[in-house]
Amino acid sequence: MQKLIDPFNRSINYLRVSVTDRCDFRCLYCMTENMNFLPKKELLTLEELDFLCSSFINMGVEKLRITGGEPLVRRNIMSFFQSVSRHLMDQKLKELTLTTNGSQLKKYADELFQVGVRRVNISLDTLDDEKFAKVTRWGRLSQVLEGIEAAQAVGLRVKINTVALKGFNEDELFRIVSWCNERGMDLTWIEVMPMGDLDSEQRIGQYWSLNELRQTLAQEYTLTDMAERTGGPARYVKINETGQKIGFITPMSHNFCESCNRVRLTCTGELYMCLGQEDKADLRGPIREKPNDEDHLRIAIQSAISKKPRGHDFDYTRQKVHGQMTRHMSHTGG
Repeated sequence: MQKLIDPFNRSINYLRVSVTDRCDFRCLYCMTENMNFLPKKELLTLEELDFLCSSFINMGVEKLRITGGEPLVRRNIMSFFQSVSRHLMDQKLKELTLTTNGSQLKKYADELFQVGVRRVNISLDTLDDEKFAKVTRWGRLSQVLEGIEAAQAVGLRVKINTVALKGFNEDELFRIVSWCNERGMDLTWIEVMPMGDLDSEQRIGQYWSLNELRQTLAQEYTLTDMAERTGGPARYVKINETGQKIGFITPMSHNFCESCNRVRLTCTGELYMCLGQEDKADLRGPIREKPNDEDHLRIAIQSAISKKPRGHDFDYTRQKVHGQMTRHMSHTGG
């Protein structure tokens, strides 16, 4: 079967799938407190999501990451994981992972491991209870920490994703690095992206360049650049003193588009070829026009991939956010 190759000869082998736009948190940089969530009829059913994922896997996707909103709040979500994990058994799929806020991990960690998930990314921006409640609006840090403990207890490898927020977690840089190292967890810092309907001044106020973060880290540690590449946006360094690996995702200060190997599917069947562009393709239409017709769907997927752009236009170099996306981060799952 024909593989997915974009116009710039990049092989598309990584699909990120948002299974819901809903979340039990309301993180300040991700969504407004009073979100208007999508009506159920607009969402792909779990069966439709399975069919879409399977079609991509049959076209060469080897890594599948499940996202949200918060994926584990979707009703009966484990039935989806159980079904799609069959592709791990036939070795078409090399990795099934998810990104979560950790709130539901205590409940689902064991089931996730049983269906073949071996690694989870957990979004965590502070280790301070009060600050955590502030940035998530509705979250409790203790619940997330219990989820992390449960995940590690069953054998899931945990990576912490931390959004760098100026004036918020700058003073926790070394604490977070040490905390992850003590628990054997990898850590990736992420620059805040101009997504959603927050005003430009608020976004610029949140922006903490990872170049600056790295310089601060280098005051205490010896950092060595690593050649490791996952095909994704992260660039890695090793802390020589501890052997710890730290990732940096820098859509603003360093464009990572040249090696992009991924596309993003929303819970409504919109395929975004680039996180930082508004171009999208409708895959819900083809699925519902001809249910279970993989040839019909494959044509729509190939057409979408043929329009994948070279890269995004995010830019914070001015006192105005350039390339801002009107959709919330929760819509495409990061």
